[in-house]
Amino acid sequence: MASLGHPAAFGRATHVVVRGLPESLGQHALRHTKGDEVDFARAERQHQLYVGVLGSKLGLQVVQLPADESLPDCVFVEDVAVVCEETALITRPGAPSRRKEVDMMKEALEKLQLNIVEMKDEDATLDGGDVLFTGREFFVGLSKRTNQRGAEILADTFKDYAVSTVPVVDTLHLKSFCSMAGPNLIAIGSSESAQKALKIGKESPEKLQLALGHIARLRVEDTDNEEDLPSLQCFTVQRHIPSL
Repeated sequence: MASLGHPAAFGRATHVVVRGLPESLGQHALRHTKGDEVDFARAERQHQLYVGVLGSKLGLQVVQLPADESLPDCVFVEDVAVVCEETALITRPGAPSRRKEVDMMKEALEKLQLNIVEMKDEDATLDGGDVLFTGREFFVGLSKRTNQRGAEILADTFKDYAVSTVPVVDTLHLKSFCSMAGPNLIAIGSSESAQKALKIGKESPEKLQLALGHIARLRVEDTDNEEDLPSLQCFTVQRHIPSL
C-alpha cells in the first residue's frame, strides 16, 4: 500500500498495511448486492495466505493492524488511504459507517513517516477502491462511494500526476472490475458492468479515450511527439476464483 523511498512506478513498493478480519464481517459488512453468507473461516484462511505472500514471497514489510468488531469493513484498508511516493491521502469514505476506519490507518502511516493529507471537506467522498494508479497517472471512478469533489482533492494532493475520472455504474468500485496487470496494461472483467464501462469509454472522445478501454496516452515529460507516448492497453479476463 505504501511506496516509500522510490519514485512512483507500477508495482514498486516497500511496505504494505493490512488489517485483521473482524468476525462482524460476516453479518454486518456493507455489500453492493445481496449474496451468499460470508464463510468467515474461509475468508480468514484466504487473508492469512494473502498476508503471507506479501511478506515471504514479495519481500514487503507488512504492517498488521488489529481488527475492530465495531467496524466490520475495516479489513478493506485500501478504501481509507491513497499512498503515492512519500504522501498519503487519508480519504473520506462514501459510507458514513466506515469513516472511523481512517483513525488507525492515519496513525500507522504517520509511524511510517509519510506526509499525511486529510480529506476534511464534508462535500467530498472518496474510496480508495475507486482509485487506479498506473504508475504515471490516476484514474478515479465516480461511483456511489466517490464523487467529483473527492477526485478533485486527490488531484490537488498529487499534483505531479494527471487525474482522469471514469463513470462507474452497476458496481461498487472502479477496481471491482479492473486492475493493473502490468506496466501500461489494464485487465477488465467480463461482467456486464465492466463491459458497460468499456463501452462508455469508447464513446467518450472528449476525454481523449482515457481509462478502461479508453486507450490512454500516458503523459511523458520529455517528449513533444504524441506518437512516442506509450499506449495503455486493455484486455478482458473471465472471472475465475480457485477454492482455498
